[in-house]
Amino acid sequence: MNSQQKYPPMDHGYIKQLSLMLQTCFVSQSRLQIYDLTPSVLCSPSDVPEGGFPNHIAMVMRGNCTFYEKVRLAQINGARGLLIVSKDRLTPPAGNKSQYEEIDIPVALISYDDMLEISKTFGKTRLVAMYAPNEPVLDYNMVVIFLMAVGTVAIGGYWAGSRDSKKRYFKDKRDDGAEKHDEETLDVTPIMICVFVVVSCSMLVLLYYFYDYLVLCVIAAFCMASSVGLYGCLIPENNLPYLHKRPQVRMLLLAALSISVSFVWTVFRNEDRWAWILQDILGIAFTLNMLKKVRLPTFKACTLLLTVLFVYDVFFVFITPFFTRNGESIMVEVAAGPSDSSTHEKLPMVLKVPRLNSSPLALCAQPFSLLGFGDIFVPGVLVAYCHRFDILTQSSRIYFVACTIAYGIGLLITFVALALMQMSQPALLYLVPCTVLTSLTIALWRRELPQFWTGSGCPSPAKPGSGRPSRGEQVRVNAPHR
Repeated sequence: MNSQQKYPPMDHGYIKQLSLMLQTCFVSQSRLQIYDLTPSVLCSPSDVPEGGFPNHIAMVMRGNCTFYEKVRLAQINGARGLLIVSKDRLTPPAGNKSQYEEIDIPVALISYDDMLEISKTFGKTRLVAMYAPNEPVLDYNMVVIFLMAVGTVAIGGYWAGSRDSKKRYFKDKRDDGAEKHDEETLDVTPIMICVFVVVSCSMLVLLYYFYDYLVLCVIAAFCMASSVGLYGCLIPENNLPYLHKRPQVRMLLLAALSISVSFVWTVFRNEDRWAWILQDILGIAFTLNMLKKVRLPTFKACTLLLTVLFVYDVFFVFITPFFTRNGESIMVEVAAGPSDSSTHEKLPMVLKVPRLNSSPLALCAQPFSLLGFGDIFVPGVLVAYCHRFDILTQSSRIYFVACTIAYGIGLLITFVALALMQMSQPALLYLVPCTVLTSLTIALWRRELPQFWTGSGCPSPAKPGSGRPSRGEQVRVNAPHR
């Protein structure tokens, strides 16, 4: 679960090295002549011309060997830089971190059509200057991600709390002989939290080592779960006993629509121009449905879940780079997809929005900013608990509003940390303290900590949607502040 900016499928290490090699201003960069070796792929010493490439920028074709092998041969033979001409889709050159230390010259890709256009326009006397333009620290797409994340947490938390109120109301009505109405929710226990964390850790490590084998399984699971989530969000409430049992045409149509949206995304998931919109819609629906179904009954359970996942997030983002071969964190590698993946598939368990600022790197791949679903769902269960407790205590939704605002502040802090450190951030590092401490502070201020900690103290059911006790009933008040 991490917040990051990613230019798939490039390697951040190479981009940092390239930025150190090159100036950021085109005007001040020296021009060098191109040594056109495009019939060759420069994969063996026999491809090197007699005399090498002294004080030239070599230009060769892509293929037959790695980028590292090409640039190493060019550097050994005196080249000041390397241009690789590609007839396929442009992908920024990448390699292992240890290989970066051996290379002192820049390497870049250009398309075959651009190479022909350059040759036609400038002829054989071609001078080239290579520079690294500055990238904006933050992008406007952060506003879009912020609105989606905070909106999902607020709507999901409010929906889950209101649904729980309705569930208790209809349960009370059933005690008087009424028919069963509500759907079942899952009350999470400490044992279930521990099992969930162990499974999450195991799955993340397995994805790191067997990414190409498991990524399609995750995509298939997301496709099914998101279609169920979208259906769960779109299906209207039906309180009529007879019609509740009988399948209606509109329910079948909604099911067909949900499956169709998920199917379209599955087929066109790699279309960078628009498939991200469907992924975000499905992801938000999936998260909302999970917030509706999963219920943490106490603040104690919420604190346990958020604390354990706080440690989980920090460990897999900040600590694992000390153990991995390439120095990258396991979380970042899995979330953004390994640069050496043979499938080039990405895990869909993130909200993704393309960068809205113009970027030269967009020529190679559409750059996206990502926010994991876990960074929405995990704090969202606490927001949902706060809303349920508000309804129980008739507290004018002070817990719900405060926790939602705290989530937004935590997300803003995450973005600031992302800009300052220029590296992927474990969002729960900032979201968990903001939401938990805010909720705890409100409970202490209202002198309701024992009730808030155990989720008890005001069991009387309220009429659905009213937020108030039904006529003839009393709600036991435990705190003087209202």
